Amino acid sequence: MTLEDIRALVKADLGSVDQVIRARLKSAVPLVDQVAEHIIAGGGKRLRPLLVVLAGRACGHNGSDHIEAAAFIEFVHTATLLHDDVVDGSSMRRGRDTANEVFGNQTSVLVGDFVYSRAFQMMAALVSHPVMEIMANATNVIAEGEVLQLMNAHDPDTTEQRYLEVIYRKTAKLFEAGAEVAAVLAGSPTQIRKALAAYGRHLGTAYQLVDDVLDYRSNPAERGKNLGDDLAEGKPTLPLIHALKSADDGERTAIRLAIQNGGLTQLEPVIAAIEHTGGLDYTARLARQESERALVALEPLPSSAFKEGLAALARFAVEHTT
Repeated sequence: MTLEDIRALVKADLGSVDQVIRARLKSAVPLVDQVAEHIIAGGGKRLRPLLVVLAGRACGHNGSDHIEAAAFIEFVHTATLLHDDVVDGSSMRRGRDTANEVFGNQTSVLVGDFVYSRAFQMMAALVSHPVMEIMANATNVIAEGEVLQLMNAHDPDTTEQRYLEVIYRKTAKLFEAGAEVAAVLAGSPTQIRKALAAYGRHLGTAYQLVDDVLDYRSNPAERGKNLGDDLAEGKPTLPLIHALKSADDGERTAIRLAIQNGGLTQLEPVIAAIEHTGGLDYTARLARQESERALVALEPLPSSAFKEGLAALARFAVEHTT
């Protein structure tokens, strides 16, 4: 099942999500509208909203609350991207200039705050204490993840455990929250809530591990990001951490210097080192394991086309690792 096949299962819902996103991003302040339009035009896979509507339907939800939830999950994600691009000094995302590149850092940070607060307005409108609790916890964990990543930056002694903690907080937590919120809105029992939360957590982890592989093994035109962006920012991702364990002295020195100094002057020798030590294959293997765990987590859900869509999404996340 392709991504388009998966989307087709909830085509009407996704159309409604797009309408809600456009409507809720409207502001009386013209500059906010301009940045919002730049964000919307950037597109993206919108995997998180897709996850939410699929999970809602898989739980038998027939209302429209899951549409609002899909939109505010995407808003939280968008706000973190606006802030991330400022922190990282990124100039390209999804194949186009970042908002901070076009409008400046101050505008990006402030509009990121607007998008975050709009998300919480939408959550409050659902009048669901469990949803508010899940999302308040998730956004706090995400913020901690951002700080942890900042602490790891330019540190070649970052361990695999510290790295995995960052990607859980920065990426997997929002997948986990979105899937659990969908179950809550559908009135699902605790067992299903926990199952979908676990599914989202493993899916999000797999997705980020694959992204870290693609940072060294992808076509920038297809991926919409520059090759070696993480290295340029001095981020010790898993391919580098694994390579440091088994590289020879020369390779190890090149990787450590690249992490410490950032930039791309060492990109070619670093890519050669992580290929030679199997760093990319190791990371891809862990991603596939996480995908399998996501599939296992789905077992308590009743059979449906939407459950099959969730399973297909877990497989899709790890298709492009070679």
